[in-house]
Amino acid sequence: MKVARSVTVVWVIVIVVLLALEVAELTHFFTIPVEAALADPLTFIFSLVFTSIVSIVGAIFIGIYISQRLLSQSGFTPFEEEMLRMRAELHEVRAAVGEIQQAQRRSASAVDPPSGPPGVR
Repeated sequence: MKVARSVTVVWVIVIVVLLALEVAELTHFFTIPVEAALADPLTFIFSLVFTSIVSIVGAIFIGIYISQRLLSQSGFTPFEEEMLRMRAELHEVRAAVGEIQQAQRRSASAVDPPSGPPGVR
């Protein structure tokens, strides 16, 4: 499945913006004194909205990652492949044993002479 170049560009821009925001947070570019944030309701609301938006974007990325991992059509693991091979071999062994048992029954019935009426020897 080929992804369009515009989609790739949009995601690169989103990631670069998020990285810039993270660097700004780490360098305390957005640091606001607690007293100023509590004294000014507009600053408090802005910080709540900003934090909410960043957490929602993070939750969306985590959800996309988890859903992609769960819904992707990846093949069987090596362990599962080995279990499937062993299951097929077991079916082959059962079929071979069934054939041997049938051959033994046929040979046993061919060797035994038919007996007379019951009770007469």
